[in-house]
Amino acid sequence: MNFSPPFTLPGRLDGQLRDHGYAVLSPESVSALAGVALAGLDALRPAWDDLPPDDYLRDGGRYRRRRHSCFVADHGELLQVPHRAHWQPVEYNALHGGMERWFAPVEPLTVATPAWQMLIVALAHISSQLKGRRPWYVEAHQFRIDTTDGIGRPTPEGAHRDGVDVVAVLLVGRAGIKGGETRVFESNGPAGQRFTLTEPWSLLLLDDERVVHETTPIQPLAQGGHRDTLVVTLRANAFQSAA
Repeated sequence: MNFSPPFTLPGRLDGQLRDHGYAVLSPESVSALAGVALAGLDALRPAWDDLPPDDYLRDGGRYRRRRHSCFVADHGELLQVPHRAHWQPVEYNALHGGMERWFAPVEPLTVATPAWQMLIVALAHISSQLKGRRPWYVEAHQFRIDTTDGIGRPTPEGAHRDGVDVVAVLLVGRAGIKGGETRVFESNGPAGQRFTLTEPWSLLLLDDERVVHETTPIQPLAQGGHRDTLVVTLRANAFQSAA
């Protein structure tokens, strides 16, 4: 059984984030906030068909493909920084924390697409409304989780925080699968919410200091089953690094 996402109207986004630490936006709301037509966002989707394997999975799986690039968003501008490793402390990622993971960068043609630029700038604007205006150190991850092994794990590390300020999870598409339920819980309380993102460009926004999140495994309904997401993290002051 799939539970429908509790979509928030754009005019209530700030209050939802402040009161509950998370919000879910419909594709139409994402389009409006980013100033990008859904057709413009859909033009990004073919980029998920060319993601290299994630060679760092410590559970031995073959179910994840990804690309990763870093940016600084400030005053409505998005600047890509030199390619760097993705790093998280073990406190936030017990499975893959404490190691530098060098993923293939997001393709230049994808980064140059106006929809990519406008979407991430919009996420930075939302983050500034929630946390105060500042430069945002942005990591963007293209993920494809597939059912090559019979099961795919969107969050093999389990329920977690990311060690940033704001996390955005955009569903790019899903096909030939069941499962993939999103779960959000209070970090320091019993309240939680569960739902399944099914519409491309639905968006889950998280105040990473206040909530933990996970997505349940996916199983195949057809050959080639997969789930594609764009995960964008925004952090004040600096990127996470081992140094």
